[in-house]
Amino acid sequence: MDAFCKLSGLDPLWDWNRTWYTANPDLTQCFQNTVLVWVPCIYLWLLAPFYCFHLYCHDHGRIHVSNLCSAKMVLGFLLASFGFVEFFYILLERSQEIHQHMVFLLSPIIRSLTVILALCIIQLERVRGCRSSVFLFLFWVLAVICSLVPLRAKIQLALDEGIASDIVRYFAFFSYFTIQLAQLFLCCFADQPPEGKTVLEKNPCPVKDASFLSKILFWWFTGLVVKGYRTPLAAEDLWTLREEDTSHKIISELRQDWNAKCAKIQKQEKALASGVALGSRLPDQAQLLRKLQKEQSSGFFLLRTLARKFGPYFLTGTLCIIFHDAFMFAIPQVLSLLLDFMRDEDAPLWKGYFYATLMFLLSCLQSLFNHQYMYACFTVGMRVKTAVMGLVYRKVGDSCTVYEQLFASRRTCTKLMDFVVYFNAVWLAPIEIALCLFFLWQHLGPSALAGIATVILIFPLNGFIAKKRSKLQEIQMKFMDGRIRLMNEILNGIKILKFYAWEKAFLEQVLGQREKELKALKKSQILYSISIASFNSSSFLIAFAMFGVYVMLDNRNVLDAQKVFVSMALINILKTPLSQLPFAISTSMQAMVSLRRLGKYLCSEELKVDNVSKAPLSSDGDDVVIKNGTFSWSAEGPPCLKRINVHIPQGSLVAVVGHVGSGKSSLLSAMLGETEKRSGRVTVKGSVAYVPQQAWIQNATVEDNIIFGREKLKTWYHRVLEACALLPDLDILPAGDATEIGEKGLNLSGGQKQRVSLARAVYRKADVYLLDDPLSAVDAHVGQHIFDKVIGPKGVLRDKTRILVTHGMSFLPQADHIFVLVDGEITESGSYQELLSRHGAFADFIHTFANTERKESAITRAGSRRSNARLSMVDFMPFSRDLSQEQLIGGDTTNTNLQNMEPVTDADEEQVPEDLGKLTVVDKARTGRVRLEMYKKYFKTIGLAIIIPIVFLYAFQQGASLAYNYWLSMWADDPVVNGTQIDTDLKLAVFGALGFAQGIAIFGTTVGISICGIIASRHLHMDLLINVLRSPMSFFECTPSGNLLNRFAKEIDAIDCMVPEGLKMMLSYVFKLMEVCIIVLLATPFAAVIILPLACLYAFVQSFYVATSCQLRRLEAVSRSPIYTHFNETVQGASVIRAFGEQPRFILQANKRVDFNQTSYFPRFVATRWLAVNLEFIGNGVVLAAAILSVMGKNTLSPGIVGLAVSHSLQVTGILSWIVRAWTDVENNIVSVERVNEYADTPKEASWTIEGSSLPLDWPQRGTLEFQDYGLQYRKGLELALKGITLNIHERERVGIVGRTGAGKSSLALGIFRILEAAKGKIFVDGVNIADIGLHDLRSRITIIPQDPVLFSGSLRMNLDPFDSYTDEEVWRSLELAHLKNFVSNLPDKLNHECTEGGENLSLGQRQLVCLARALLRKTKILVLDEATAAVDLETDTLIQSTIRTQFEDCTVLTIAHRLNTIMDYTRVIVMDKGHISEMDSPANLITKRGQFYRMCREARLV
Repeated sequence: MDAFCKLSGLDPLWDWNRTWYTANPDLTQCFQNTVLVWVPCIYLWLLAPFYCFHLYCHDHGRIHVSNLCSAKMVLGFLLASFGFVEFFYILLERSQEIHQHMVFLLSPIIRSLTVILALCIIQLERVRGCRSSVFLFLFWVLAVICSLVPLRAKIQLALDEGIASDIVRYFAFFSYFTIQLAQLFLCCFADQPPEGKTVLEKNPCPVKDASFLSKILFWWFTGLVVKGYRTPLAAEDLWTLREEDTSHKIISELRQDWNAKCAKIQKQEKALASGVALGSRLPDQAQLLRKLQKEQSSGFFLLRTLARKFGPYFLTGTLCIIFHDAFMFAIPQVLSLLLDFMRDEDAPLWKGYFYATLMFLLSCLQSLFNHQYMYACFTVGMRVKTAVMGLVYRKVGDSCTVYEQLFASRRTCTKLMDFVVYFNAVWLAPIEIALCLFFLWQHLGPSALAGIATVILIFPLNGFIAKKRSKLQEIQMKFMDGRIRLMNEILNGIKILKFYAWEKAFLEQVLGQREKELKALKKSQILYSISIASFNSSSFLIAFAMFGVYVMLDNRNVLDAQKVFVSMALINILKTPLSQLPFAISTSMQAMVSLRRLGKYLCSEELKVDNVSKAPLSSDGDDVVIKNGTFSWSAEGPPCLKRINVHIPQGSLVAVVGHVGSGKSSLLSAMLGETEKRSGRVTVKGSVAYVPQQAWIQNATVEDNIIFGREKLKTWYHRVLEACALLPDLDILPAGDATEIGEKGLNLSGGQKQRVSLARAVYRKADVYLLDDPLSAVDAHVGQHIFDKVIGPKGVLRDKTRILVTHGMSFLPQADHIFVLVDGEITESGSYQELLSRHGAFADFIHTFANTERKESAITRAGSRRSNARLSMVDFMPFSRDLSQEQLIGGDTTNTNLQNMEPVTDADEEQVPEDLGKLTVVDKARTGRVRLEMYKKYFKTIGLAIIIPIVFLYAFQQGASLAYNYWLSMWADDPVVNGTQIDTDLKLAVFGALGFAQGIAIFGTTVGISICGIIASRHLHMDLLINVLRSPMSFFECTPSGNLLNRFAKEIDAIDCMVPEGLKMMLSYVFKLMEVCIIVLLATPFAAVIILPLACLYAFVQSFYVATSCQLRRLEAVSRSPIYTHFNETVQGASVIRAFGEQPRFILQANKRVDFNQTSYFPRFVATRWLAVNLEFIGNGVVLAAAILSVMGKNTLSPGIVGLAVSHSLQVTGILSWIVRAWTDVENNIVSVERVNEYADTPKEASWTIEGSSLPLDWPQRGTLEFQDYGLQYRKGLELALKGITLNIHERERVGIVGRTGAGKSSLALGIFRILEAAKGKIFVDGVNIADIGLHDLRSRITIIPQDPVLFSGSLRMNLDPFDSYTDEEVWRSLELAHLKNFVSNLPDKLNHECTEGGENLSLGQRQLVCLARALLRKTKILVLDEATAAVDLETDTLIQSTIRTQFEDCTVLTIAHRLNTIMDYTRVIVMDKGHISEMDSPANLITKRGQFYRMCREARLV
């Protein structure tokens, strides 16, 4: 190259004296005209083929020629022409000595040809739809950078010699440089979208339209930040998800891959199983090993599937972190050169400025690559979360309980997202640690080994602490899970708790779990504080060990500024991998465990498709056939049905009867394929509709529940409503069929839920109907109507095949065929007459229990039927009533809003307001910044007495840190006398003392804040729990259980851990920042001029960010609840969804909810990156300022103080990011205090007990009830639901309360228990006004047997007697009277038998009997029964009735009756109508009066 340059009369290529050892550096003419011209050209020509191939493989569509593209082309042609003009100019001017100008001839030609190649690439990008080119951006950056040196040389020459000497050359060069800059500027913008790709999205994500520069600096996000700063963000302000992030895109691709892997695993499993079956049985150890291997392989396959899908994008992030590390390690080397420069008195100033600028550029590049890596990780994490949620949702309903599925998927998602972020640290951290130690060895020699020894000592300590903490966290999680599970049950059964006055017992149970949880948390936090203290002191400990050994080894070992501060910079780098490595390893291990569990679950056996053979409907033969069927609920469990042979002809009505627990529901499940088929064959022809025994209702409108995803056919829809007796109910509901039904059908009575469930099946127009006792929950006359209009021989389903499980004897004569089930076997089958004539068990049963029904068959049907007009019951309906009054007693409770129901008057009926039928109060996101009161409340809960000492400790901690750092700089500046420094022992001792003092202070502050957090969280949880339990029933009906559970789980968890964690971090970094600022200002006071504007800019950026970030966090939290509510709902209705074949629609809904959640999660993590990039540039500004000011003050500043200032300023970028992150975390998580506090201001019930109450212990002794002009309303402003009730009920009287739906029957019971308070009038029990006594005093002295039997998880004994008030003998006695003694005594654990969540491991009838046993145990003087016999067969019903007659003989009994035959022998019957008592007398007298009661008896065929 030198020869080539010499030929053109130029200097050699490189000359150190011109470039480095000079006060005025410059590059040689040869270098400028060859290397600087050729480097960008070589870059483009070398990489162009690969880039063109990449474009060829990725076609995004063609882009129209835009103004941007035209401008690039025009400027490109100008640049190319410059080169050619220059070439011809030289050729003509120097044609004689052309060989002497080869360099000047070649360079413009190469440059022009390269620009033409760039123009070709621009066109290729346009054709292939590339909107912003990284490749060309880097080319123009290189070109501009390489032109800067000639530019400086040209300007210098022009200043020295003037322009006139060669004006053409100057003009050409400056024009060329300007056009290059213009090209670079144009490359910063993105082109328009390709043709046909302009999808009309409502609010597309701007990242698609962002240029490369905007992407790496996250400027595309600024619009949302500004919007969020001006007005609080709402859900509609958020962008729609990019296509590649949507559930549909991710899961459709992933599912195929995963299904193939699953099939492979199951194939291996079957091969192994068959191998074992052939040989002998495997020993237990071998079986366990096989189970573990299966788990391992399924986890590994799942990881491989996820890696294949998301790995390539993740690898780009990994590349970024490698570059980041390279720049990170370069910075201490440059710092070393800067300190070397400070020491060298003869060094020219430009070198100092060069090092300062280089350090600034390296810091900026380090920031950029780090945040690109984090962005890639979070994007992959988000997609993994979508994938896991999607896979789990599609698997729902097979292998584990709702709770486990819900929480397993939540935790797995969190663990996998952490794993994605920290995985690279597993292999990168050891490399980083090794590099740090290598560079330290270079500076300090073998003394660096002392640092290694310290690291080796710190590691096991932290490892031991991490191990202990993980055990404690497991314990804490166990108690927390127990507490959440208990809360879930409390919320589901809150009505029972209120009726029985059991709140205190459950309150104590929850608080007991909470105390155990906090105890484990406290231990864990103290260990964590030791860990934090050792970590934060690690840089000191390593430095102390290394410097100590270094000065002790040899007197001639001198600690100068370069050694001290470069070592400190390296030690600060070392801290990151040291802290990340153990966390990364444990996160990876936890993620692997989660993956194994998840893989095992996703690979578990699904319901076999071949359980039921589906066949198309044919005009002849049987629709349902079971041959020699044996079925069980699980592969290992005992059979629930044996030797089943069933042939059901097309269009027939088949009844299935049997005692409670005989296997009737299991038979229907077998037909649906929901049970495990052990042997035999099941064939079902045509489509199936299923009505479960417990109605499953979605949280949607009545119409949506009935149509269930089908098109609405108005005539058919209306016919279905009429047949299912729903029209009168719709008249009551505020928005008719557009009324939203609460979670689990809350604002409907049991009967209404069952009728909606039946209407859903009828609307479907299926071929085969499986009806699991749909008539049990409805009144007798409504049941008769439904049978006649829907199920019976003349009903709308008369041509369909109907299989009806029933306890109602009156319907059996009309069945074509009857199956009698006993203990899972069909003992008898035949028509009604055939079975009677056999005189078997069925005939005895009928003779005993059905004498009234036998009468019915003799009555002609025509006369007994009501006309449609009568059925609609319009004249019995108070139009402005809020829902059905059964709702507060009947049904589960979670989320309907009594208070949102407005009466609809004729005048405004046409304009129904949108939110009229809206029942659920949606979990709303608060807007704006967190109110100051929340902080006040949080700190007030802790108390100033603890807070002030902690702040002082922080100040002391940072003071010690400042002192030891300043001490080090003084030590470094200490003069060297005879090759040694004096008093090194003393200096080392002071350094050590200050460092250890700081370590102790750190431990003190972290323990202090943890304990403060526990104090605050204990109080806040207690307040929340008491506020929720003291809320009236109306509150639970308008608040979804998901919202409340979220408060008890996520929000309390945030207050437990996240708030104290954020406070710890924020305080420590704020004090650290103060220390850095003090040090920089001590070194260079002039830095204040730069630091103050940067601080203002920082505050400005931070305030923008916090407003947006907090709102995004709230929106994300609010959009998370619906995912789990829907998940929950799906699991509960899985069998119905599968029976109707609606899985695709539910999957689509789940996708929508997950995507909606991700629309707020995505901007949330981008906001953090946007902030970090901007802030780190501010921080890098501080580095630049400190370095340049140090260079400027070279003559006055010592190397020690410069080293101190610059090495500390290097930490500013990290500190600033951490402060804002910590501050945002605190703001985000203090929202939890806000959300937990929301329920402090909601209305509360009257007090539970009244101090100094003179109520006798045995009150009520007689059981008399007196209503005086009693009125009750569901909400202020509505008309009264009970109007002026005046009534006397004497002791030992048995009173039946009857009336149409909505007449006010249940309202009487609600009034007696003060579930609703009186609007006027009074109720006296034994002469005591119930409004004057505590709610618990009242509710614990009277008893109700509610419509829906609710049990809690726990022992059977706890379910009967949560306060342990009764002896075992009394409990056994109550079980015997409730006809459960035989069943319970046959259980292995007897009274300690564990009931599952909701008592699911007992049949509905058995649960009802447990409720009866509760009443028998309490044995109060007043008993209220609410349709308590709906779920039991007639035999059990008779037993219950006889028990009540004998055991409650000396009590006052009020029965809200739906089966009139149960109250025919009562002393009095009250007939309610529109909130009034319309008739009241003995049953016999009322029948003779031929009034309303008589008409009801006639409908029920009792007269």
